[in-house]
Amino acid sequence: MRVLIVEDETAAAENLEYLLRKVDPDIEVATNTESVEQTARWLSENTVDLIFMDIHLSDGSAFSLFDSVDVKTPIIFTTAYDQYALDAFKVNSIDYLLKPIKPSDLQRALDKFHRLSLPDISQYLARLNSLASKPKYVSRLLVSERDKIIPISVDSIACVYCTERKTDIITNDGKSIRYNRPLDAIMAELNPAKFIRANKQFIISRDAVADITVWFDNRLRVRLSVATPEEIYIAKNRVSEFKSWLTE
Repeated sequence: MRVLIVEDETAAAENLEYLLRKVDPDIEVATNTESVEQTARWLSENTVDLIFMDIHLSDGSAFSLFDSVDVKTPIIFTTAYDQYALDAFKVNSIDYLLKPIKPSDLQRALDKFHRLSLPDISQYLARLNSLASKPKYVSRLLVSERDKIIPISVDSIACVYCTERKTDIITNDGKSIRYNRPLDAIMAELNPAKFIRANKQFIISRDAVADITVWFDNRLRVRLSVATPEEIYIAKNRVSEFKSWLTE
């Protein structure tokens, strides 16, 4: 059985591939795609028997994939955030795995997939594609500040910066606002035409990009129109994707 892993975190993709081979040595991992756009391109030219898909990808929600391609393969969703389980089941996934993935849960999901008959899979795929809807992106983020809730227009955001201890919104005028939510949860609410998950630390606005430098190891160093807490780099395996996003 051939499977596709859709996951933008290298460690998570490698761990899932390890678990799959441990649970079933006959499983072949065809490849690992890291974004909605890359996945759509790959699926338009290739086929697999099953897809393991993270819900939050580098360029937005995995559910937006169904708006750009007719998915013809059953999906098992994976995520670190169980509040997205309801959305996953709304598009009738085969199963739903919460990170960190346990071998027993993976085995259960594979067993569920193997029990499906061809008519079951055909009906599932029809529902999968018909139930998918256009993603809705927010125009404001609500930030708690002492006893107040302050709406921040997404058009005023230059970037979002995250460390292990905090997450900050940096606005176009250079102001830093504490907003302690995970970057992937924030990215899911933002329009991927305007914002991109640059790396593990940054979401950046396209309008805030001032210039780009080709770095010595084929990465890109991105400078914004505002000062940032640290340099922003785009990994070399995402350079093409980033350039396409910037010029859309």
